[in-house]
Amino acid sequence: MSDARTVGVLVLYNQPRAAAPDSARCTESDAGILAEVAAVEEALRTLRRPFRTVAVQTLADVPRALRAGSERIVVNLVETLSGDVFDVCLVPAVCRALGCEPTGNGATAQTMALDKWIAKAALQGAGAPTPWAVAVPPGATPPMPPAGVRRVIVKPLRVDASEGIDPGSVLDPLDASALRAAVERVHARFGHPALVEEFIDGREVNVSLVRRGAELVVMPLAEIDFSAFPAGMPRIVDYAAKWIEDSFAYRNTPRILPADFDPATAERIRDAARAAWRALGCEDYARVDLRVTADGRPMVLEVNPNPDIAPDAGFAAAVHAAGWSFADFVAALLDNAAARLASAGLRRETDAQAAEVLPLAACGGAAFARRTVAADRDAILGLLADTGVFFDFELDIAREVLDEAIRDGAGGHYQSYTAVRRADGAVAGWVCFGPAPCTEGTFDAYWLAVDAGCRKLGVGRALMTLCEELIARRGGRRVVVETAGRVAYEGTRRFYERVGYVECGRVPDFYGDGDDKVMYLRTL
Repeated sequence: MSDARTVGVLVLYNQPRAAAPDSARCTESDAGILAEVAAVEEALRTLRRPFRTVAVQTLADVPRALRAGSERIVVNLVETLSGDVFDVCLVPAVCRALGCEPTGNGATAQTMALDKWIAKAALQGAGAPTPWAVAVPPGATPPMPPAGVRRVIVKPLRVDASEGIDPGSVLDPLDASALRAAVERVHARFGHPALVEEFIDGREVNVSLVRRGAELVVMPLAEIDFSAFPAGMPRIVDYAAKWIEDSFAYRNTPRILPADFDPATAERIRDAARAAWRALGCEDYARVDLRVTADGRPMVLEVNPNPDIAPDAGFAAAVHAAGWSFADFVAALLDNAAARLASAGLRRETDAQAAEVLPLAACGGAAFARRTVAADRDAILGLLADTGVFFDFELDIAREVLDEAIRDGAGGHYQSYTAVRRADGAVAGWVCFGPAPCTEGTFDAYWLAVDAGCRKLGVGRALMTLCEELIARRGGRRVVVETAGRVAYEGTRRFYERVGYVECGRVPDFYGDGDDKVMYLRTL
């Protein structure tokens, strides 16, 4: 596995921009990215990791930023981009396509989380508790909620950071005109559907989660304290509470960390957060926002796969409450990314091995070999059947072995190679071998088959030579072949003798009356 300390680091973030007067852009949350960048840079200095920092404005800027340096790990702090609202979700995919590994969450998790309706479906499908909701597209009339829903909150469907949420977002669903007006405000400002969700009038909890190697660490629970809110003021963390420093909501929504919950309720909250993490396929870190009902039931509101990690934000506070420094958190991200990078390198190496052309000198260059791929399957099974010597149950066994070899590739027990005719790319033969169980240095050559039209070209001999070379590379010293003693196998037995195998044992009538098991051995 790669050591994270040996891999270059690029800090990638979105350049904050002033919004035009008629823009839906919320400049306060956009500018908050600079504090995150500064914190990550300081952590990298603490970790003595050289880094490069680049700001981008559009998705097209990302490949240019990556190609300008040699870094392989990208600390992805990009939270918004000019262009399509989903462009920001594609940054991890672009990084991976260019051979770099981003920290944070992948394109799938970010896309699902950005669309609150898709996230709802994923949460419900995974069994994570979440309030009733409905998405209302532009031009549509919001439906009446089910009986028992006393209040609702109206949110923009495809933005985060509480953008578009204020005290007027919480209302009585029976007031149809107020509900319609709130939905239309979202449509007019953001140009996409509004989410009408049941408002859970309970305690609000933020759960920060970090993957550290194989462990998913749930940080201490944080509760938002609304005790200073006057009666009638909705107890929500709206845009002002997050970003407008001189607002009442900002000054009166302190966090309680750790939150005071009884052990059973706290564990239910953690379980719900873990379920939400799994539902969206999160990777490195995320924050799950929940409400807890009066009877102690947690309800997942949102999953934020790209939460604010600035030093004064709740995520960093939870990390600190767990006894981690911010540098510890960044180090975990780098280690995770380095491990994924190493795994991706192994996959690329395996793919290269599958595509590697291996010469078959014994057939005069008429064919070459490569690792067997799925596209070879039917042709190999066809040439086995065409030999006319295998029983149906033997063909079934061959099919199972072939499928396992293709599935497991270089890491599997069965090592499978295909001979390919140079003239037309047709399958010319197949050989399959593997280590003999409970032995040291002994390998079994399980299957050898050659297309009838290629037998005189020396493909069989060439495949056996290749088989022996590959076994020797793996430390093998002996190759064992088992075949049948019946008349139909006379040509097969003579073939093994011609290529240097010596009969070393025979079990009379093993396969049937008059059909011995014949064992051949070659020492390498």
